Amino acid sequence: MRLTTRGRYAVTALLDLALQTSQQDSAVSLSDIAKRQSISISYLEQLFSKLRKRGLVTSIRGAAGGYHLAKPLHEIDVMSIISAVDESVNAMQCEGRGDCQGGAMCLTHDLWCALSNHIEQYLKNITLAQLLDIESVQSVSLRQHLSSTKEFSLKDINTITLSTSEANPA
Repeated sequence: MRLTTRGRYAVTALLDLALQTSQQDSAVSLSDIAKRQSISISYLEQLFSKLRKRGLVTSIRGAAGGYHLAKPLHEIDVMSIISAVDESVNAMQCEGRGDCQGGAMCLTHDLWCALSNHIEQYLKNITLAQLLDIESVQSVSLRQHLSSTKEFSLKDINTITLSTSEANPA
């Protein structure tokens, strides 16, 4: 099993959207997400088209256009995001068909099947709301925001990040 950039970028982009939505009421543009997350706009457009079709985001056209989450944060789990962009967490070479060894089940089929099920269940139990509560997500978001606005120098950003870490030791 290998989670490709499609799945990782989709989760990253929706987490960024969730962070921005929690800080502002206006729609979030893909160009802003692209800048903060270093993902190409054309790739984000492809991902968001799929995410919109699956009902995870809504779009607004026009000068103040962009995207909003279509559901509350606690209703969007990581597995739903990954599935929405046609990604899989299946660790089985046969993709569950049981024909991994010359048309028959291989010796380790059940092991990889169980692993796939555990990964899927784990990701179904993590929501965007839970990810927003993680302290490192908040500090990375602050650093990305400051970096994208270029109002501060890199030294200022590192000082803020260190100060945040020192105030809330792990």
